[in-house]
Amino acid sequence: MTLTALTKSSLRFAIFGLALGVASPVAAASCGNTGAGFNAWKAEFAREAQKAGVQQRGLQALAAARYASSTIAADRNQKSFRYSLDKFMKIRGADTIVNQGRRRKAANPQVFSALERIYGVPAGVIIAIHGMETGFGGFMGKSNVVSAITTLTYDCRRSDFFKPHAIGALKLVDRGAITANTKGAKHGELGHTQFLPGNALTYGVDGNGDGRIDFYNQTDALASTANFLRQKGWRPGQGYQPGQPNFAVIKQWNAATVYQKAIAIMAARIDQ
Repeated sequence: MTLTALTKSSLRFAIFGLALGVASPVAAASCGNTGAGFNAWKAEFAREAQKAGVQQRGLQALAAARYASSTIAADRNQKSFRYSLDKFMKIRGADTIVNQGRRRKAANPQVFSALERIYGVPAGVIIAIHGMETGFGGFMGKSNVVSAITTLTYDCRRSDFFKPHAIGALKLVDRGAITANTKGAKHGELGHTQFLPGNALTYGVDGNGDGRIDFYNQTDALASTANFLRQKGWRPGQGYQPGQPNFAVIKQWNAATVYQKAIAIMAARIDQ
C-alpha cells in the first residue's frame, strides 16, 4: 500500500485547540456505574459541553449516544498490559510488525524521511505505533466513538480523565472530522494510530494537504502521530530507549510500561 507523498508544504500544521475553559461555573454531571442513569447524565453533560463550546451537531451526537456495555467490559479487563514484556510482544505480534514495518519503510522512503525532517521523529517509532495500534490499518475498531467515549466519561472509574476526550469527540463532530456514527476502538480511540478524541482535536495535522484532517487517512494519521510526539517534547536526534531522553515521550502515547518498552524495541529493529 503506497502512502501519499509528503512535502513540507503539504504537511502544514492544522492543530485545533481544545478550549475547555468556561466563563461561569456549571455543575458537573453525576457519574454512574451502570447504564441506568446514562440518559439523565447525557442531559446534564450537554450543558457542560455547550459551555465548553460544543455546537449543534456535537450536541445531537451526544443525544444519540448509547451506553456502551462492551466498552465498560473492555475497560475492566485489560489483561495484556499485565503480561511480561516477552509475552506481550509475542501476543501483539512484534516480529510481524517489525518485518512488515521494514517493508513499509523501504517502500515509502520519502514519506518517512519527510516526517523525520519536519517533526524529528524516526520512521521506526511511527511505524511501530501504527503496527501496534491497528496492524497498519488492518483493524481500526467497530465501536461507536461517541458512545464509547461518553460512556467512559459517565462511568465513575475514570470520569475526569475521559471528560476532555468526550468534549473533543463532540467538537470533532462539529468540525466534520468524524460523525456521530464513526467507528473506532473500545475506548473511543480513532483512526490508524488510535488517537483519543481530545488528542486528535489538539494534535491533528492535515498531512496530505486536502484541507481536512482525517484520522482514517494514513498520511494524516502518521503526520498527526509525529506531531503529537514532537509537541510532547520529542528531541530530534536523541535516543528513545529506556533511560534516553525520548523514552519519556513514548510514555505520553501510552501509560503502560510494557507497551512503551515494546515500541522502543520494535522501532529500533525497524530502523536498523
